[in-house]
Amino acid sequence: MKNALAGLSLVVLTAGCVELGMAPEGTTPEILAAWDSAVASVGCSLISEKDYLPVELQTGLPREKVIEIAQYKVAREQAVSLENGGVESVVGVCAPVAEPAAEQVAQAG
Repeated sequence: MKNALAGLSLVVLTAGCVELGMAPEGTTPEILAAWDSAVASVGCSLISEKDYLPVELQTGLPREKVIEIAQYKVAREQAVSLENGGVESVVGVCAPVAEPAAEQVAQAG
Protein backbone atom coordinates (compact mmCIF):
# COMPACT_ATOMS: atom_id res chain seq x y z
CA MET A 1 0.00 0.00 0.00
CA LYS A 2 2.85 2.34 0.86
CA ASN A 3 4.49 1.77 -2.55
CA ALA A 4 1.20 2.42 -4.35
CA LEU A 5 0.78 5.71 -2.49
CA ALA A 6 4.36 6.73 -3.31
CA GLY A 7 3.82 5.86 -6.97
CA LEU A 8 0.59 7.86 -7.07
CA SER A 9 2.35 10.83 -5.49
CA LEU A 10 5.05 10.65 -8.17
CA VAL A 11 2.43 10.63 -10.93
CA VAL A 12 0.67 13.63 -9.40
CA LEU A 13 3.95 15.54 -9.03
CA THR A 14 4.98 14.70 -12.59
CA ALA A 15 1.59 15.72 -13.94
CA GLY A 16 1.84 19.01 -12.04
CA CYS A 17 5.20 19.80 -13.63
CA VAL A 18 3.91 18.91 -17.07
CA GLU A 19 0.83 21.10 -16.60
CA LEU A 20 2.99 24.03 -15.57
CA GLY A 21 5.13 23.55 -18.67
CA MET A 22 8.24 22.85 -16.63
CA ALA A 23 10.77 20.42 -18.05
CA PRO A 24 10.95 17.14 -16.14
CA GLU A 25 13.41 17.16 -13.26
CA GLY A 26 16.95 16.45 -14.33
CA THR A 27 16.51 17.35 -17.98
CA THR A 28 18.62 19.88 -19.81
CA PRO A 29 18.24 21.51 -23.23
CA GLU A 30 20.76 18.95 -24.50
CA ILE A 31 18.66 16.04 -23.20
CA LEU A 32 15.52 17.49 -24.78
CA ALA A 33 17.36 17.92 -28.09
CA ALA A 34 18.64 14.33 -27.87
CA TRP A 35 15.06 13.17 -27.28
CA ASP A 36 13.88 15.09 -30.38
CA SER A 37 16.66 13.58 -32.48
CA ALA A 38 16.09 10.04 -31.22
CA VAL A 39 12.32 10.24 -31.78
CA ALA A 40 12.91 11.56 -35.29
CA SER A 41 15.19 8.59 -35.98
CA VAL A 42 12.34 6.16 -35.28
CA GLY A 43 9.84 7.91 -37.53
CA CYS A 44 8.69 10.70 -35.19
CA SER A 45 6.27 8.55 -33.16
CA LEU A 46 6.50 6.65 -29.90
CA ILE A 47 3.93 3.90 -30.03
CA SER A 48 5.39 0.51 -29.18
CA GLU A 49 8.48 -1.21 -27.84
CA LYS A 50 10.15 -0.95 -31.27
CA ASP A 51 9.97 2.84 -30.92
CA TYR A 52 10.77 3.26 -27.24
CA LEU A 53 13.78 0.96 -27.04
CA PRO A 54 15.89 2.78 -29.69
CA VAL A 55 15.01 6.14 -28.09
CA GLU A 56 16.10 4.83 -24.70
CA LEU A 57 19.36 3.51 -26.15
CA GLN A 58 20.15 6.68 -28.12
CA THR A 59 19.43 9.06 -25.25
CA GLY A 60 20.60 6.88 -22.37
CA LEU A 61 17.32 7.66 -20.60
CA PRO A 62 15.11 5.15 -18.79
CA ARG A 63 11.60 4.53 -20.14
CA GLU A 64 10.02 6.61 -17.38
CA LYS A 65 12.06 9.68 -18.34
CA VAL A 66 11.30 9.17 -22.07
CA ILE A 67 7.59 9.13 -21.18
CA GLU A 68 7.92 12.20 -18.91
CA ILE A 69 9.61 14.12 -21.72
CA ALA A 70 6.89 13.00 -24.15
CA GLN A 71 4.24 14.36 -21.76
CA TYR A 72 6.19 17.60 -21.41
CA LYS A 73 6.45 17.91 -25.21
CA VAL A 74 2.68 17.41 -25.56
CA ALA A 75 2.04 20.08 -22.91
CA ARG A 76 4.35 22.46 -24.83
CA GLU A 77 2.60 21.59 -28.14
CA GLN A 78 5.85 20.15 -29.47
CA ALA A 79 4.19 16.75 -29.75
CA VAL A 80 0.65 15.43 -30.06
CA SER A 81 -1.08 12.52 -28.38
CA LEU A 82 -2.21 9.80 -30.76
CA GLU A 83 -5.49 7.86 -30.53
CA ASN A 84 -3.56 4.62 -30.00
CA GLY A 85 -1.93 6.02 -26.84
CA GLY A 86 1.32 6.99 -28.54
CA VAL A 87 2.93 10.36 -29.02
CA GLU A 88 4.11 12.04 -32.22
CA SER A 89 6.73 14.79 -32.30
CA VAL A 90 5.81 17.83 -34.40
CA VAL A 91 9.04 19.85 -34.22
CA GLY A 92 12.26 19.90 -36.22
CA VAL A 93 12.39 17.27 -38.93
CA CYS A 94 9.10 15.89 -37.57
CA ALA A 95 7.23 19.15 -38.19
CA PRO A 96 4.28 18.67 -40.53
CA VAL A 97 4.99 19.90 -44.04
CA ALA A 98 2.64 22.70 -45.04
CA GLU A 99 0.69 22.13 -48.22
CA PRO A 100 1.60 24.74 -50.86
CA ALA A 101 -1.20 27.15 -51.69
CA ALA A 102 -3.18 26.31 -54.83
CA GLU A 103 -2.00 29.57 -56.46
CA GLN A 104 1.64 28.67 -55.95
CA VAL A 105 1.10 25.23 -57.49
CA ALA A 106 -0.70 26.77 -60.48
CA GLN A 107 2.10 29.30 -61.01
CA ALA A 108 4.78 26.63 -60.81
CA GLY A 109 3.05 24.39 -63.33
